[in-house]
Amino acid sequence: MKLLFSEQNADYDNYQFPYAVWAFPEPGETPADIFNAGFLPSSRQLDRFYLCRQVRVTLAKFKPSSENRRILRKGAGIDVKLVPRDQFDYTAERRQFFKTYADIKFGKDVMSFERLDGLFNSPIISHLLVFTDMETGQDVGVATLYLEGKALAFYYYAFYDLNYYARNLGMFMMTSAVALFAEHGKKHFYLGTCYSDAALYKTQFAGAEFFNGFRWSANLKELKYILHRDQKDLRQHLLETETYRDEFYNGDLEKMKAASDFRVKVG
Repeated sequence: MKLLFSEQNADYDNYQFPYAVWAFPEPGETPADIFNAGFLPSSRQLDRFYLCRQVRVTLAKFKPSSENRRILRKGAGIDVKLVPRDQFDYTAERRQFFKTYADIKFGKDVMSFERLDGLFNSPIISHLLVFTDMETGQDVGVATLYLEGKALAFYYYAFYDLNYYARNLGMFMMTSAVALFAEHGKKHFYLGTCYSDAALYKTQFAGAEFFNGFRWSANLKELKYILHRDQKDLRQHLLETETYRDEFYNGDLEKMKAASDFRVKVG
């Protein structure tokens, strides 16, 4: 992959000079390679990615917990069907359903009809999970996905009927997807970013891990440490922080360096 480093606000007093890291696939690379390196798509065309703190599930390690099973029971009677995008009927009714959900969850017209139409006609969606209430025959939720062979499933946008709040429909959809792709033998299930305590629900699956900037870590205490650190007035980068290095890597910077797969070849 080709990397670009885009400057963000600097804190010169504390020698903090942040960069956003962009990745561009090169010939022979697929999106799965870029995901595995810690990046998520920043373009719906899958031609540009950004490095971030994201969560994935190693599906070979997934076994439903008692909480996962409780959520799945609450969705009893809701059918789940995997549909390739070219077989999905993007009707006017569904389009309005998605727009209504987006207006409520994200804010009025944050996702315009034009943006919504672009989403459903872009390479970042290869498949959809359609959730149907078998009692009424009505669709109650749709999750958009990018699938690549056995390597990955990426859970992108989910739209659902907010009247099913009491049945935890949103969490049921995500949990059903994790269980489904574990059964299908997928390697990793990507769930997006985690930059607040509110996103920790993504880690409630056995096999969950997060990207910490130099490796995938299954230590959720480390993730919570970083989340709580984010809330402070920071004067050091994470890897400069002795308490972090001591608590999670025995103060061994060489060990942290060895864990990174990033390399730069001179010339």
